[in-house]
Amino acid sequence: MMRKQTMTFLGLAAALAFLVGCNKPGSSADGGAGGDIIKVGEYASLTGSEASFGDSSHKGTQLAVDEVNAAGGVLGKKVQLLTEDNRSQAGESATIVKKFISRDKVVAVLGEVASGRSLEAGPICQQSKIPMISPSSTNPKVTEVGDYVFRVCFLDSFQGAVLAKFAQSTLKAKKVAILHDVKSAYSVGLADYFEKRFRADGGQIVANQKYSSGDKDYNAPLTAIKGANPDAVFVPGYYTEAGLIAIQARSLGITVPIFGGDGWEAPELIEGEATKKAMEGCFYSTHYSPEDKGAKVQTFLQKYKEKFGKVPDSMAALGYDSAMVLFDSIKRAGTTAEPQLRDAIAATKDYEGVTGKTAMDEHRDAKKPAVIVTIKDGQFKYVETIAPSQL
Repeated sequence: MMRKQTMTFLGLAAALAFLVGCNKPGSSADGGAGGDIIKVGEYASLTGSEASFGDSSHKGTQLAVDEVNAAGGVLGKKVQLLTEDNRSQAGESATIVKKFISRDKVVAVLGEVASGRSLEAGPICQQSKIPMISPSSTNPKVTEVGDYVFRVCFLDSFQGAVLAKFAQSTLKAKKVAILHDVKSAYSVGLADYFEKRFRADGGQIVANQKYSSGDKDYNAPLTAIKGANPDAVFVPGYYTEAGLIAIQARSLGITVPIFGGDGWEAPELIEGEATKKAMEGCFYSTHYSPEDKGAKVQTFLQKYKEKFGKVPDSMAALGYDSAMVLFDSIKRAGTTAEPQLRDAIAATKDYEGVTGKTAMDEHRDAKKPAVIVTIKDGQFKYVETIAPSQL
């Protein structure tokens, strides 16, 4: 009898332990929010081809976490940021996010910069009903995954229109050639949005050439572009290739302006004297400028420089804003449990961040202005701001 009772007790204990272990993140039974900490997962490209993106975004996110914890945390609890490196490789983001959710019991996920990797992780967060906020994935498909996926940046549909307006109004370009990366969802999408708007506004696309990320020789597509005699060349890729493309374009005698999107945003874009020379007079669109004299930007700039010893780029600013939007939403929800947290993020209206006001629309996207930057004398310089109302 004692043996049977003992076995029954052990069976009940095991069953109870299983049920406790299966509690959803945000419940009082796990460390996600019920203990003294709130766990937040961050996946980023900290190494690999796009490490500059991930490093900047992570630093901005870490600054936000340090700042909120120094002020007492959120809901009286400290935030614990769990950061994992996807090494800029396909497939890694999905693995990381699965671990965040199943093992670490995070209440939300922050990431990624690259749209392709956000598209990997988004469906997992959606299925598990864990909110995900991308700092800077601009491809419209990212938030189409479902109602638990958000972003704090503008979309490529807007960015493409901004660049089309800039090409015609500022560069006075009537004929543009495009050189895009066929392996990048970001590059393909931005090229398409730009082309549609540029044509609709009366412009002419005289060449549309392709390359693959990681290529080192661009002479063939650039030779075709030179033969088309464009007024400007649009390269909607990443900083990892843009500099080399510019060097080879100049070597072939292409002297017209070359311009790109926010994928160019990195100090490495003008690393080395040859790259600086080739990039002189080039332009790109991005999310903010450290030259902005607004109090929010200048305060962020000072804190970032004190902690990391350098000027923050747009990826750092968006990383900071994505984390702060999450913390503000947790405060307004009064809990980290879903669906209350999801609903609070969706209800974000006019949150004043470093990159401007964040207001989630019905698609969980943020409508914001874009900034145009040029390379002048080997430095990044502000040119103009283009708001949605100007298009």
